[in-house]
Amino acid sequence: MNTSIIGYPRIGNLRELKFASEKYFRSEITADELEKAAKEIRSYDLALQKKSGLDFIPSNDFSYYDGVLDTAFLLNAVPARYTSLGLSELDTYFAAARGYQGEKGDVKALAMKKWYNTNYHYMVPEIDDDTVIRLAGTKPFDLFSEALAEGVKTKPVIIGAYTFLKLARYKGSKTASDFIEQTAAAYSELLKKFSGLGAEWIQFDEPSLVKDMTADDIQLFTSLYEKILADKGDVKVIAQTYFGDVRDCCKELCALDFDGIGLDFVEGKKSLELIKSNGFPKDKVLFAGVVNGKNIWRNNYAAALLIIDELKKHTSDIVLSTSCSLLHVPCTLANETKLAESYKKHFAYAEEKLSELAELKKITESNSPLETEEYRRNAALHSEPRSGRNDAVREKVAALTENDFIRLPAFAERERIQKERFKLPLFPTTTIGSFPQTAEVKSTRKAFRSGEISVSDYEFFIEKKIAECIALQEEIGLDVLVHGEFERNDMVEYFGECLDGYIFTEKAWVQSYGTRCVKPPVVWGDISRAKPMTVRWSKYAQSLTDKPMKGMLTGPVTILNWSFPREDISLKESALQIALAIREEVLDLEANGISIIQVDEAALREKLPLRKSDWRDDYLDWTIPAFRYVHSGVKPETQIHTHMCYSEFADIIRDIDDMDADVITFEASRSDLTILDVLKENNFRTEVGPGVYDIHSPRVPSKEEIRTAIDKMKERIPAEKLWVNPDCGLKTRGNAETVPSLINLVNAAREARNENC
Repeated sequence: MNTSIIGYPRIGNLRELKFASEKYFRSEITADELEKAAKEIRSYDLALQKKSGLDFIPSNDFSYYDGVLDTAFLLNAVPARYTSLGLSELDTYFAAARGYQGEKGDVKALAMKKWYNTNYHYMVPEIDDDTVIRLAGTKPFDLFSEALAEGVKTKPVIIGAYTFLKLARYKGSKTASDFIEQTAAAYSELLKKFSGLGAEWIQFDEPSLVKDMTADDIQLFTSLYEKILADKGDVKVIAQTYFGDVRDCCKELCALDFDGIGLDFVEGKKSLELIKSNGFPKDKVLFAGVVNGKNIWRNNYAAALLIIDELKKHTSDIVLSTSCSLLHVPCTLANETKLAESYKKHFAYAEEKLSELAELKKITESNSPLETEEYRRNAALHSEPRSGRNDAVREKVAALTENDFIRLPAFAERERIQKERFKLPLFPTTTIGSFPQTAEVKSTRKAFRSGEISVSDYEFFIEKKIAECIALQEEIGLDVLVHGEFERNDMVEYFGECLDGYIFTEKAWVQSYGTRCVKPPVVWGDISRAKPMTVRWSKYAQSLTDKPMKGMLTGPVTILNWSFPREDISLKESALQIALAIREEVLDLEANGISIIQVDEAALREKLPLRKSDWRDDYLDWTIPAFRYVHSGVKPETQIHTHMCYSEFADIIRDIDDMDADVITFEASRSDLTILDVLKENNFRTEVGPGVYDIHSPRVPSKEEIRTAIDKMKERIPAEKLWVNPDCGLKTRGNAETVPSLINLVNAAREARNENC
């Protein structure tokens, strides 16, 4: 059997792309120097994959920011507000990704959303009625030729035509079906160009095929590919799916003239069943995703072989593959110098997954697979007992009853009590939590972790930063303050460090979006709170001001979703264990005088199953209760906030309301506050703060821009239920952008307040 991967991480083993890109944004290096750094990453990754023995090596999986955005530029689907700036091609690209504010204009970035059920974010293409989709870029061809020059004939990877049109946002009266002819022609031309370059296989990524598909969706898919594949010549085309199964379109997919079909046998609940029931076309190659591309645990070869053996009964032409792109795991274990071998031997990052594919290939080629050294070593690893069991925690979870998830009194009575207590003005202003993590903050934290400064010196520094942050917020005039989170490296890792059951990596960076990388902690054992996590800093911050101070926590679902989870117990069990710990912290904050507590669930939507039939039993029936349990024990006068960002909320808005928080803030600015209509249609009872400006862009919004957003909010939501805030935390921004943005925010809210009185 041959081996393949769907894609490889593009950030570099030590985040070289991030640092080079940020230098470019600061005008510290030229575009040529940025490209040189990018080429070094690509060359290294190419050589690594070649050395591993991988048979199908991808190209064009590299991106400066996002692969969907790359595809939009490839297909000429770039809004005129960016192209009209008169910038270079690269700077136009970054303007669409990050926004632009300068001498040539002022434009917001494209909307950003979660990539299916992952923590990666993609840029949402915009297509208006005047858009002409055509092949306009050369990047995939350039990268194929670059690899060919290094002696590797790669498998170019392109976002598929159907998925691209389904992900796009249509700004006019036209819909996806109106662009079938243009899109098909562009993809047909793409195949011809690759054929001329000598490409043998092309991979079209079609993850949207694993979502619920209507008859119109299936017609859109088949219409596109009947045209695209009609004259593909000698090039062989793979329809690559991932994150689920293709139960709605299996027949149509197999009937089209694809040469290979990639299926996910990790997250695809019915992938194996579909093969058993329908067989597999004899004229196609099955790219079988049997190595998990989203988690870091070593593959269980015994389980993988069971799948492979079953597949062999239905087809003889199988390529072993990852379940999805390795974009979602860290690059290499080689940089984990501090992680104990007892832990490390259980992990496989991207580089190690290449080795796993090579070992599986060797095992399947053996006449006695179970006798191979690779199989025996893997079986021994998976038979080892795991440490980290906590029976007390398991018993607490098992003893939970329905009443434990109900907060009393009911929402309306709590709302009345809280308005009397806080006496906040109309359109109260606040931030989401974090303030800029300056170079000084990062270097001091690093010095503390390395032992260069003492605990007392570090805590004195944090107190100083908190005091400065409180003074700044009071000067700006915000109504509800935060302490700034200067002691936190990450909104999940920080809490993981205070919980038993977690372990931490040193260099396990994963791209979240653009230059933003995260280092997810690993759930190793049962979770419990080892010590108070935030009380000391929140209590100190509240002592510095008479204004309400928000205690800032991360919710159990987000902590779990932004970690590498265990595979030996259910996600529900892990989430409830974390909820026990966060509840203890909530009650401690309340007991120490913190009257407003924000429990962020930024990632609530992230792991929602892609098929609606799986939403309730497989996810919402335990995620919503996990959040409710966190705050069900607080007093009615304690106000509970939560925050969510960069996801589709419309179809679960009633479930979000059922979280029974008192206030919820949403990311909304990049999507033009479209969530307001959803809130109005569903009579959303919770007080809301739709973000009035985008913090992931370096732009400074004007007072007038924010005022326009507030006026738009007032048209749909009762004024007494509205809060005014940025759309996310400010840690990634600088003070030079943050301070004027917040001043404009406060002035806009005051202006609207005065007019409403």
